[in-house]
Amino acid sequence: MACGNTSTADSLVLGAIQIMIGIFHIFMWYFLLVLYMGQIKGVFGTYEPITYKTGCAFWGIFYIVSGASTIRSTQKSSQYLTIWALIMNIFSVITAFIALCLTVFELSTFHSVSYRNYGQAKLGREVSRILLASYLLEIGIALAHSICCCARLSLNPEDISTETEESSV
Repeated sequence: MACGNTSTADSLVLGAIQIMIGIFHIFMWYFLLVLYMGQIKGVFGTYEPITYKTGCAFWGIFYIVSGASTIRSTQKSSQYLTIWALIMNIFSVITAFIALCLTVFELSTFHSVSYRNYGQAKLGREVSRILLASYLLEIGIALAHSICCCARLSLNPEDISTETEESSV
């Protein structure tokens, strides 16, 4: 999957990074699940931010599928796989942008919580800050690969097979 001067290895690395980001998000979702489930009902209630309620970190599954489709379309060059990788990368950009907006909203508003749950709320907000950076990274990677997929689809089918043969040499 070449886009401009990028090689097949670059697309494979982008796909692998997307998979790692997705796995990281799944682990952070599990961490937040354990963290928020251990809260004690206090005077001000429990802290359940909107990103936890919507499962934004669990959306890492989409990043894993997007990364796998990127790798697959790079290894087996066909128009169908390229279109599938493009669709999944666009979907990853959209989900990462929505998660980014929800996380910024969560971090900008903070309601009082019981002193018993303050530690969990503070740690959860730190996890949200880390996820904020990874959402930006996912948007950048998925957007870059989407642009490369569009450039590749604009080529003729004969050019795609020639391009694949040249990049494999």
